[in-house]
Amino acid sequence: MEAPAARYVPGEPGAVPSLPSSSSSPSSSSSPSSSVTSFEAVVQSPEQMLELGRRLAKLLRPGDLVMLNGELGAGKTTLTRGLGEGLGVRGAVTSPTFVIARVHPSLGEGPPLVHVDAYRLGGGLDEMEDLDLDVSLPDSVIVVEWGEGKVEELTDDRLHVVIHRAVGDTTDEVRQVTVTGLGERWASVELGVLSA
Repeated sequence: MEAPAARYVPGEPGAVPSLPSSSSSPSSSSSPSSSVTSFEAVVQSPEQMLELGRRLAKLLRPGDLVMLNGELGAGKTTLTRGLGEGLGVRGAVTSPTFVIARVHPSLGEGPPLVHVDAYRLGGGLDEMEDLDLDVSLPDSVIVVEWGEGKVEELTDDRLHVVIHRAVGDTTDEVRQVTVTGLGERWASVELGVLSA
């Protein structure tokens, strides 16, 4: 049975936006019965999105595939920039829309970050074969923007991050973020720590 999603509400103790927290939320129990396979947050600024990315990076290891989906301008690249900071990689993390993929080597002992933008790719994994993602996956953290329907064949174990924003003529910075772990790799990972 799937555990319920952890949910972040602005202003609650232990919320994503707060920097190093001195207290933890009562719902962040470490008992096995409270294992979370899905996490939801309301993010109110690009700075909070960066912080969520930094926290998420602490859960990642070589071989992880992260699929980012959301409307244009939702914050996928901002979240990836936070992942890059958290992983300690070299180079500015920017949208790889025109180059399709960028590799950011680690500045330390961690894995490199492979950042892919599949927006302009119409087909599935076949169209992405030239990127050799299957070769890079075991040693890297691969983040694919617009990857849904295109890279699932790489592995059964992946992290889906969906970012929703208000569409239309708005300057609203509020985003609804849902992080869902799929496969054995994520079955025992407590995603609720993202709110710590």
